[in-house]
Amino acid sequence: MKKIVSILLLAVTIFSFAFSRPALADAAAGGAIFNANCASCHAGGRNLVQANKSLSKADLEKYEMHSIEAITNQVTNGKNAMPAFKGRLKDTQIQDVAAYVLSKADAGW
Repeated sequence: MKKIVSILLLAVTIFSFAFSRPALADAAAGGAIFNANCASCHAGGRNLVQANKSLSKADLEKYEMHSIEAITNQVTNGKNAMPAFKGRLKDTQIQDVAAYVLSKADAGW
């Protein structure tokens, strides 16, 4: 009987971890990463290379970038003058930066 209970508990534990939601991005941690890697071109939510493509909420929405997925893709793969950070930052760090950018854009930087 104890063996069956142990097996059931183990199965429930494995099932819980296998189907648990991924950790939420951490905007606070993203701020530090942003300041170390992104602020030289995007200080205060601006874009020093292409001024019309700032990190303001209006611009992110205009260019269909107002989502964790879109920002994560941009930071990971880069585009035009923006370098790719894949390999330089961990996936969780990139998601944290995306959460930070969204939170700051929504707050008006």
